[in-house]
Amino acid sequence: MIREKTLRSRLFDTLLLIVLLLIAFVCILPLWYTLAVSLSEKSAAAAGQVWLWPVGFNFNSYRQIIGDSSFFYSFWISIQRVVLGALITFVVTTLMAYPLSRSTREFRLRNVFMWILVFTLLFNGGLIPWYMTVKALGLYDTIWALVLGGGVPVFNVILIVNFFRNLPKELDEAALVDGAGPWRMLIMMYIPLAVPVLATVTLFTIVYHWNEFFHGLVLTSGQDHYPLQTLIQQFVVVIDSANMTEDQYKRLNELSNQTLNAAKIFIAMVPVLVVYPFLQRFFIHGITLGSVKE
Repeated sequence: MIREKTLRSRLFDTLLLIVLLLIAFVCILPLWYTLAVSLSEKSAAAAGQVWLWPVGFNFNSYRQIIGDSSFFYSFWISIQRVVLGALITFVVTTLMAYPLSRSTREFRLRNVFMWILVFTLLFNGGLIPWYMTVKALGLYDTIWALVLGGGVPVFNVILIVNFFRNLPKELDEAALVDGAGPWRMLIMMYIPLAVPVLATVTLFTIVYHWNEFFHGLVLTSGQDHYPLQTLIQQFVVVIDSANMTEDQYKRLNELSNQTLNAAKIFIAMVPVLVVYPFLQRFFIHGITLGSVKE
């Protein structure tokens, strides 16, 4: 039965819609402003004349960044890092979280390993021992140093553990009666039920590997091996004034750090903005715990 909406409920719906539109506008405005600055003239950006639309529309900042041959190679390194890092982190965190979600009767050392995880979440060995370990393992200046250096996010493991522990125990009992072992229970039952939380932590991992720049700075030997964020962080326009043409002088005069930095930021945001809609539905559905379907 559908009740006819009263005037008060319609006013509330209208007010709610206005508030949501304002929140959406506030979220989109910084992205739009960054894009507008990156497409504007140097003088307009420096004078603060850019607001919602570019002033003196041009692509000079993007040409300067993309014109560097190392840009595309760094982009490819970042793609490799995101794909390998997300895959390895997904496998490792899932395989670690499943036994830790069992009771001490099923896994006697559960509490010991859980305290070890919590300890590493609060304390670490420091930057220099971490660097020496990576170098001693022969991972320095390889893609594996970037992938394995933060391959086990303890916070993500704890999220998945809590999700597994809140699933109904009746599911385990039914699976055991049907003769399912631990591997089959994990693959056929727990992973499909944990799609929302696994999608969430996968998004966390993708964002981390894409935005992280410090590991690339420390664990690679030079600019030729930098991931994209490290390259952007260290980006410097190298100018050889002796061999510059008149067109290059004019192009340099049209660039500024403000427009160049805005272009860097926008380029770095685009891949995550493209990936997010594919994982959005899992956030919309949410994480439902503790229910048993009959």
